[in-house]
Order: sequence, then structure tokens, then C-alpha cells
Amino acid sequence: MASELAQGVLRLSDRTPTITGAEIVAELIPPPQFEHATFESYRPDTDFPTQAGAVERLKEFAAVWRAQRPGGFFSRNRRPKLELPGIYLDGGFGVGKTHLLAALWHAAPGPKYFGTFIEYTALVGALGYAETLVQLRSAKLICIDEFELDDPGDTMMMTRLLADLISTGTRVAATSNTPPNSLGEGRFAASDFLREIQAMSANFETIRIDGLDYRRRDTGGSAVSVEDDALAHMVTTLAGRGASVTEDDFGALMRHLATVHPSKYIKIINGVDVIALNGVFLLTNQTDALRLVAFIDRVYDAEIPIIASGLPLSEAFDAEMLAGGYRKKYLRSQSRMVALTTGELPPHSE
Repeated sequence: MASELAQGVLRLSDRTPTITGAEIVAELIPPPQFEHATFESYRPDTDFPTQAGAVERLKEFAAVWRAQRPGGFFSRNRRPKLELPGIYLDGGFGVGKTHLLAALWHAAPGPKYFGTFIEYTALVGALGYAETLVQLRSAKLICIDEFELDDPGDTMMMTRLLADLISTGTRVAATSNTPPNSLGEGRFAASDFLREIQAMSANFETIRIDGLDYRRRDTGGSAVSVEDDALAHMVTTLAGRGASVTEDDFGALMRHLATVHPSKYIKIINGVDVIALNGVFLLTNQTDALRLVAFIDRVYDAEIPIIASGLPLSEAFDAEMLAGGYRKKYLRSQSRMVALTTGELPPHSE
């Protein structure tokens, strides 16, 4: 359990932020580590040719916008080939999908938006469907990172939104660990929504990206755990140096996350330099586990290191979860937990 907080140390569980639709729209840009992502700065693994192949295909996808720009001999005479309005990067975690998605976003003209699947669903929740469509309709490109359909309602809403945007000329790019025609498998009765899933899939060209998770190439594969006394000493030292440090009991934080919509997690960690968690334990409730995944995603995007005691953070998901329909989501989160607790946060990220 967490002890009395050192001077200057805050608790994430004391923060209950609010967020507006306008704030969500304003945040629909790549995370800080991808602020300068380009196709040229992506480092393909030569052992996996699909990585270099994906770069070339995305450059072709972006060439449509270059051809539409006025002026220049080549822009008048080179017509890009006709293609589907969507492109879908399918591959394991840690192979550079998000880097490439951000590079495409930077190559596109505005207006353009970049967000996680949960941010777009949160936007609909905050603004309503009609107003969300108004906000996004003029976009040249919509980028959706980690496209993951967790329930039938999201399936129908997102397929409708994408269809409406595509019909007005918006192009869409997405990443996922699951091919688009398999979204939802193992999590709900996908057959009941096959028409919607297939309709969405028909708009996308799928690009497979093979490779190893770069975050685990040089690590032992497990998050680092420290003793409670060591955690307390590290928190006190960091706070004394002026760092913005939070310290929470793991159970208390999980209970608090249950009271906050995941779209607000980014504001819970706003301004934080280091997160300390006391007494990490095994989660047996899948709803809690998925909240932790969403929280870790925001922490990872913000590049905030984590110090944790108790069970290694990457071992917080039980065996049944890791064998179930959300397996890839949990494995991606474990990979990020390793990076966050070992300080392995390089500029080239997934």
C-alpha cells in the first residue's frame, strides 16, 4: 500500500478531469515522439522486406496529394493510379506501424486528423454523431491508430462514420494488429455484424508488415519491479529535484480509472514527469485490464516513465486474458510496459 506522500508528490487518483469535444479535436495529432516522423526516418529491418515495401506503398498513396497540387510539369502529366480510399497497416506490435502512419499524416495536406480508435469514439460521445461528421468532413486524411472494435456498437458507428467521410472525398489510413475482415473475432458475435465489417474492409487495401517488436530486441522481456522502500526513495529524490512525480497505490488507481472515461486519461497524466505505482497485482477482471491497457497507451504516447513495486507491471494480465480475444491488445500493452519501466523509449516507436 502507498505510504504518506512525500512533499510535492501528487496522486493520479485525485485527478478528475473534464474534456470537451473541441479539446479532443485539437488533440487529434500524432503523439510527441512522432512529431517529426517521416518515411525517410523510418528504419526498416532488412530481414523483413515487407517493412521497406510498406514505405514505398505509402509513398505511392501520398503521391495522390502531390499530383493534386498545382504547378509543375510532372504534376500536369503524371496521373496517380486509381486506388481504394483507405489503406490498412496490418502487423504485430513494435514493427513501426504508428511511425509510418504519422509519416503519412505529415505528408498529407490539411485539414487532417490523427488519433487512436478510442479518441474517435470518444469524440462521437462528446459531440454526437452529426457534429462529429461536421468536424471531420473536410479532412483530406483521417488516421486511426490501433483500430480495435471492442463491441458491436463501436463496429456500427465507426463503419458508418468512415463510409460517410469517404463518400465526401476523405481518405483513411489505419493500423491494427488484426486484418480488417477479422475485427471483432473472439470478442463478440462477429457474424451478426459481418455485413458492416465487410463493408468497411472493402474500402481498404491491406498492407502486411512483418518483423520483431523493436522494444524487446534489447530487453529481457519483462517490466522492472522495485522494492517498496526503493520506490519511496526514488520518488522522494525525484520530487526533491523538482520533477513532477505522482505516487498511487495500484488498486486505488484502478478503482479511480473505472470512474473516468478513457478519453480523459490523457488529462489525468498531463504535466507529469514520472509515475510511481505501489503494489502492482494480478488483474482477474477483464474490464479492469482493458482500462489499464488504455491508460498505458496514453502514458506511452506521453513518454512518461513508470516506477512500480509489487508484481512486474507486464505480468498484471492473467493467463486466461492472454489466451482470449484481446490477446494482441494485451501483448502490445506488455511491450509498452517493458519500455516504460526500463527507460527504453527511443524516438523510433511503433
